[in-house]
Amino acid sequence: MAGAAQEEDKKLFDSGAASTLVGELRDAFASGATRGYRWRESQLRGLLKMTDDHEQDIVAALRSDLGKPEPESVLYEVAMVRNACKLALKELQHWMMPEKVKTSLTTFPSSAEIVSEPLGVVLIISAWNYPYLLSLDPVVGAIAAGNAVVLKPSELAPATSALIAKLVGEYMDSSSIRVVEGAVAEATALLEQKWDKIFYTGNGRVGRIVMAAAAKHLTPVVLELGGKSPVVVDSGVNLQIASRRIIVGKWGCNNGQACVSPDYIITTRDLAPKLVDALKNELEMFYGKNPLESKDLSRIVNSNHFNRLTKLMDEDKVSDKVVYGGERDPTKLQIAPTILLDVPRNCLIMNEEIFGPLLPILTVDKVEESFDIINSGGKPLAAYIFTNDKKLKEHFVKNVSAGGLVVNDTTVHVAVHTLPFGGVGQSGMGAYHGKFSFDAFSHKKAVVYRSFMGDAAMRYPPYTNGKLRLMKALLGGSILDILRAIFRRS
Repeated sequence: MAGAAQEEDKKLFDSGAASTLVGELRDAFASGATRGYRWRESQLRGLLKMTDDHEQDIVAALRSDLGKPEPESVLYEVAMVRNACKLALKELQHWMMPEKVKTSLTTFPSSAEIVSEPLGVVLIISAWNYPYLLSLDPVVGAIAAGNAVVLKPSELAPATSALIAKLVGEYMDSSSIRVVEGAVAEATALLEQKWDKIFYTGNGRVGRIVMAAAAKHLTPVVLELGGKSPVVVDSGVNLQIASRRIIVGKWGCNNGQACVSPDYIITTRDLAPKLVDALKNELEMFYGKNPLESKDLSRIVNSNHFNRLTKLMDEDKVSDKVVYGGERDPTKLQIAPTILLDVPRNCLIMNEEIFGPLLPILTVDKVEESFDIINSGGKPLAAYIFTNDKKLKEHFVKNVSAGGLVVNDTTVHVAVHTLPFGGVGQSGMGAYHGKFSFDAFSHKKAVVYRSFMGDAAMRYPPYTNGKLRLMKALLGGSILDILRAIFRRS
């Protein structure tokens, strides 16, 4: 009976139910319950305990949804949520403290500070590819900042979505933190409401829908999207290590279904055959001669994405460019790691984010030409380069615009909590991780303190030329100009 009631509740979640939900959370936020340190700490500890207590349940749900290997689930989802909670608990009191800032002569005597205050009631819509991490990592920041939260997990990862909904209800304060399961209808009902911030992780198409809905209420958004993340490989590098790091960033991250996975490689025509051989050797070492039988590769999430990837691979101008892999099993939704060499730049695979186990390689005469290719497209979420050339590294960092850059590795920047993680341009806006998550869900309130001493007559009418000169000098901040204004006759 309980299961039937839950199903009925899901069916009834429309705009009215969403409005009621938001109203309840606004009442909870208005009570001040979420603002104090103790509430924030208790909820972070609850989330940490939930993750620790149910690690194997989380692993099982991720296996059900994506066929994800246990090491990937533990390292890239469970451990990262755990670490986010621990960091927030360690730093929370410091993050919450007002930041003292300098004042100027204009307001002398005075003091000032920046106060971080919670935004209010926030909506988090997460993605299917890392359904535990991408659901709860932003929640850590929202809670740490003192907000009431609605989380909408992805319906494309139903086992993980159901598990999160169940566990959050058991471990966390349901008066201020809610999970809404469902698909397009539920997401639409939620987006019709007024929120104090919307945090969305997913693709650009839905990102535009989220932003349009937010614009109706002037709601700020964080959009964590994606893009075609390039890898530049220069000559003179250790190709075995470079290949391993490309492989773990591509196929070792959910079989390419990750927003920061390498999307394509650019290298020189001379180096390309050697790079392909190195990649082949390492792939066989990692996944065997028949990778479709490997237990260390995730499957494709559903038949729609399987068919989309198959279409990219089977396009007439691309199908003969496969130099490794290409095997597929539609019954198991599996596609082997696939390398394509010298694909034309006007093909489908080079004009949309791949988000799967296909890795095209473009070749150029000189490695420096790669920067023009990268910059001719949309700004990616990540960009990678393998080189020992100091000038090339500097040129890459200076001239390639992306959400994040890594030199001589891939994807590792995601694990550095002192760095902001987010996109630029069409790969997204806003950033999170570590304190950046706290800041993403906080308003930085400017506060100035003054006493009744030092009241300046020049502020008040009647205005004179002397008052004007003195005010201009004070705003300019030059002591010499101030002295000149004071001693100059009217």
